Amino acid sequence: MELTHQKTLGIMIVHARGKLIGGAEDAKTFHSLFQSLIHDGERMFVVDLVETPWASSQGIGMLISAYASVKRAGGQLVLANAVDRIKDVLTVTRLYLIFRVFHTVDEAIAHLTGRPAGGNGTAGHRGVKNMVSPGA
Repeated sequence: MELTHQKTLGIMIVHARGKLIGGAEDAKTFHSLFQSLIHDGERMFVVDLVETPWASSQGIGMLISAYASVKRAGGQLVLANAVDRIKDVLTVTRLYLIFRVFHTVDEAIAHLTGRPAGGNGTAGHRGVKNMVSPGA
């Protein structure tokens, strides 16, 4: 798993690449990233799963943990670009009741900012900075 993040229109976008499998190292990296960003004052998050083909139960647990941390800090965390396999897990586990899932990062940003989708200048943005964790 590789995580990168960038800020767009006041929203922190966390890009996850690779399978969200969990395990001690991945969970620690994921948790540390969110704790650090929350500590720095970030409260609005989009987790972009466009390059995440699969998530294990531990990977879903990492998302739940991040969601809980953000929520406790008074923020919001939504998901974008979830593949059908991840959407299916969210449906079966009824986690769709907790997570808002958007088709695109633009739609997620529009929801969080109250701006119209597509009008926020993020279309096609793939510029990524702040490498956090190179991985499998």
